Amino acid sequence: MDYSTDDELLRGLRQPGTRPEAFATLVRQYQERLYWHIRKMLLSHDDTNDVLQNTLMKAWNGLEGFRGDSRLSTWLYRIATNETLTFLAQKRLHNLQSFEDVEDQLLQTLRSGQYINGNEAQMKLQRAILTLPEKQRLVFNMKYFDDLKYEEMEAILGTTVGALKASYHHAVKKIEKYLESEEF
Repeated sequence: MDYSTDDELLRGLRQPGTRPEAFATLVRQYQERLYWHIRKMLLSHDDTNDVLQNTLMKAWNGLEGFRGDSRLSTWLYRIATNETLTFLAQKRLHNLQSFEDVEDQLLQTLRSGQYINGNEAQMKLQRAILTLPEKQRLVFNMKYFDDLKYEEMEAILGTTVGALKASYHHAVKKIEKYLESEEF
């Protein structure tokens, strides 16, 4: 069956006989985008793969409950975002670490260069992004890197467009300030 549109894909996902094939198509279409959405928050390839697998399992298990009130991509991003935030919270709790300690670990991952390639300017931008509070970092990544519209982000994050615009604005100002203080 051809699943070239989200509507066709959703029809395939709703029918038990075509669900596995339609879900395989969903994975092919969205896996890479979801991977990079998660990776921007976690930096680690291994952690990202784990969270991505959890995201896809939750999506599979939640197919019956998906009413189609939002776009399929919005629903998947919401699951991925929630799984990422849950992973970060569990990491802090498991290691009895503060937010700053987890951020320091992420910064160490970034500095090691094991999972991130790029020039010095890109590294400085990534370090600046890591100084942001978790929610601001998420909003910045979604807007700057994923180029999501505020309305899509509103549906994913469950907050108002005004709050998202303010959060993005504050994130940009903090990044600018960080970059100005760093020597190039």
